[in-house]
Amino acid sequence: MSPACVVCIPARNEAERIPRLLRALAAQEGTALLRVLVLANNCTDDTARAARQGAAPSLDLRVEEASLPPDRAHAGGARGLAMERGAAWLHEVGAAEGVLISTDADAEPPPHWVAANLAAIAAGAEAVGGAIRILPEPGAAVPDWLAAAQARVARYWEAVRALAHAIDPLPHDPPPRHGDHTGASLAVTLAAFETAGGVPPIPTGEDNALVAAIERNGGRLRHPPEVWIAVSAREDGRASGGMAGEMRRWREMSESGAPHLLPDAAFWRALFLRNRALRDSWPRGDAPVAGADPALLARTARESANAIAFVKRAEPHLPPLTPEWQEIARATQELEAMAR
Repeated sequence: MSPACVVCIPARNEAERIPRLLRALAAQEGTALLRVLVLANNCTDDTARAARQGAAPSLDLRVEEASLPPDRAHAGGARGLAMERGAAWLHEVGAAEGVLISTDADAEPPPHWVAANLAAIAAGAEAVGGAIRILPEPGAAVPDWLAAAQARVARYWEAVRALAHAIDPLPHDPPPRHGDHTGASLAVTLAAFETAGGVPPIPTGEDNALVAAIERNGGRLRHPPEVWIAVSAREDGRASGGMAGEMRRWREMSESGAPHLLPDAAFWRALFLRNRALRDSWPRGDAPVAGADPALLARTARESANAIAFVKRAEPHLPPLTPEWQEIARATQELEAMAR
């Protein structure tokens, strides 16, 4: 039996887009009644009313309105409050073993999305990331420059993951796997969420920071290929530094002819070799890492629940690895050759 869950959606001025998301959630397979919480925060449009009009027999829908103060009126603050309200709902119904699933108001999940997330949790993960696919605006197609950029970036990160698996394979996150774990599709157990202290109250990058906190506690992060979601192709996203900003950067590079630079293969090889040495040394913590304090590593290992936690907790105490920035096509070719 699948655990209880709440889909948590922060929404600011999304009256136009949120009906599409709610229709997709109403069509989810394998859930008799799906709990959905929409947090309409700091809106100046009819987001809350549009969300309430999206009620459906298959949804147990709560629409809450909030006016966050200026220091919390950002993506991290809104997502954090939405997931806190979702956690309170799970406690309210006595679902201490429940799951919180975060998404964005401009997303559109496939019908199996919730079930696939819950299946990965039931298989032993504490957190599940969903792959991000670009959803064209209604009546439009994905521009050629965006499709090309997506393909280049996807091939690069696939090569990074292949090298990671060759050097430092993770039994809890085996291939085939993608590499996304953003707020647009992120499922976490209630226990892992609360042990991590909830969503860090930072303006951007709150999703990655939450995942990092879960891993520091020893939580297992999975990236199953069957868990994916479509997101808007718009360039005027709500979060600074989010997917919309990245697409805008890709477009500007395409128009200007500027090179798309990413870390080279040698950087990733050094990182994965170091992670493997740390992982293999737990619980002793005697990995031969240049520039590290052996006593500090040993103490960190003793304080870590497992090798996952040790790697994440050791990272801040290690000398930084500085990449050489390389044009994406060449970097990808070198990664693929190194992985082979």
